[in-house]
Amino acid sequence: MAPASKSDRKAAVDAASWMFNVVTSVGIIIVNKALMATYGFSFATTLTGLHFATTTLMTLVLRWLGYIQPSHLPLPELLKFVLFANFSIVGMNVSLMWNSVGFYQIAKLSMIPVSCLLEVVLDKIRYSRDTKLSILVVLLGVGVCTITDVSVNTRGFIAAFVAVWSTALQQYYVHYLQRKYSLGSFNLLGHTAPVQAASLLLLGPFLDYWLTNKRVDTYAYNIVSVLFIMSSCTIAVGTNLSQFICIGRFTAVTFQVLGHMKTILVLILGFFFFGKEGLNLQVVLGMFIAVLGMIWYGNASSKPGGKERRSHSLPNTRPQKVGGSEASEPDGKV
Repeated sequence: MAPASKSDRKAAVDAASWMFNVVTSVGIIIVNKALMATYGFSFATTLTGLHFATTTLMTLVLRWLGYIQPSHLPLPELLKFVLFANFSIVGMNVSLMWNSVGFYQIAKLSMIPVSCLLEVVLDKIRYSRDTKLSILVVLLGVGVCTITDVSVNTRGFIAAFVAVWSTALQQYYVHYLQRKYSLGSFNLLGHTAPVQAASLLLLGPFLDYWLTNKRVDTYAYNIVSVLFIMSSCTIAVGTNLSQFICIGRFTAVTFQVLGHMKTILVLILGFFFFGKEGLNLQVVLGMFIAVLGMIWYGNASSKPGGKERRSHSLPNTRPQKVGGSEASEPDGKV
């Protein structure tokens, strides 16, 4: 009975972690859409810097209260992660500006095969035929939902290439650092959030001015827009934390596959809150295909041989237990 109980407990924590990520991710997209579309706050990079500054404040409070224990992350590893993460944020913003919506969506979809390639090459992961086919079904469904006009230009392709690879590397690195250094999600955020906040708040205003030709310091702030900014920052704390929790538990590929459920939810909520003119048979069909693919992926990858590491183990520089769970499961008691 004990193994079954432990398995049930892990499944419950996995489901709770994933729902936490879905709720916060969809919530921040809706809030940011209202902030940018309705109130004209189009400074995405600066806003992301504020998100990480708020997350840093949260980690400092938790460390002061004793909920985050001292931990170590080598400076080269930290700088490498922040480099990937910041290139991801900047690359996505530039890709959205330089590319059509269709090509931007194709670039986002390509993160799954890129993440798979990283796992195969770096972690020696082997996927079964059913797991590969289920991923293709997810890609097909989300593609049918979201891809409309597709046009490609050289600078847009380069921006998308940088965005896709840096995002895939950043998400892979979250899982890698948690396993190698036995870091929980709070610990890893405590190391990375301050550096990301400082670098994005320094870079953000200049990058946003280049992208929008508007200055963040001349924006017409009012009570409502400031409340939306504060709401965005508050939700972002949960989004950043839940991303680290989920990638630590599920790996980057599973996070990407299940992440497209958020795309479906955002589409549905977008139709509900911002108008139903885009809802048509193509979108409904794509949603149906994508959901079937996600269910298939969950079933296929959980079977023996569905997704497994081939006689390869990552050296762990800190083998002690963290929070009562092994390093390979750093968030077992979130």
